[in-house]
Amino acid sequence: MKDEQSTREQWLRAYDDMMVRVKTAIEEAEESALPPLKRMVEHARDTAVELEELTVEEAEKIAYYLQRDLEDVGKHLAETGHELGDWLRFDIHQIEARLLEVLTRVADHTQLEIRRFKHDLEVGPPYNAGDVTGPGTLICDSCGETIRFHATGYIPTCPACGHSIYHRKTVRDEID
Repeated sequence: MKDEQSTREQWLRAYDDMMVRVKTAIEEAEESALPPLKRMVEHARDTAVELEELTVEEAEKIAYYLQRDLEDVGKHLAETGHELGDWLRFDIHQIEARLLEVLTRVADHTQLEIRRFKHDLEVGPPYNAGDVTGPGTLICDSCGETIRFHATGYIPTCPACGHSIYHRKTVRDEID
């Protein structure tokens, strides 16, 4: 049986590995029609299970986290036309080079998918304590405290108020 620390580390690696698999699928698809992003994430999820990196339940959770983050970055880029650094809300040079390259590549294609989906542009998906997320800034829905992720990590409860639900920082948050 795995201890909690090794499981947490495994999930962080799995998120990054799925991101790389989605990037690879996008690169392979560029010569032909771009398959839907959801299918690529599902393929990365299934590969993680086939390689016995994760259980089916764990892979489902990681795939959900990845899909949520990719949709969120695509939504931001489609809505604002701003750069990836604006979505992350901090200097992109602080991110590991490998992760930045993968995220940038996937984000470009995610923007196209989001324009096709056009779902729920006003309210993004929730970010919950205990979930895995990629780099960026989250804001506590309860007190407005911000938490910055410079690499893939677990979302903690809010250090200021103990609340557990966040949203990705947007241009609107800076105006308010």
